[in-house]
Amino acid sequence: MRNRKYNDLEKNQETVSLASFMETYNKSVPESFPVASIKTLKQFQETYPSLFKKEGEWCIDRHRKRFMDWSFSNRKAI
Repeated sequence: MRNRKYNDLEKNQETVSLASFMETYNKSVPESFPVASIKTLKQFQETYPSLFKKEGEWCIDRHRKRFMDWSFSNRKAI
């Protein structure tokens, strides 16, 4: 039987759509951080194209922390 921690890890490593990433990210981001929007996620993707194997694939494990850092440091510009 798989435990919850393993299932969460597996889920965080799956590739998802931009909309799914945005929903998951916004549910878990601290209140002091800006929320993700389609506009900001696309700006992030344009800024860091090397983080994306395919254009429409997002991964919580790979992109969450980087997007969080980027959005927090760029919140006045976005």
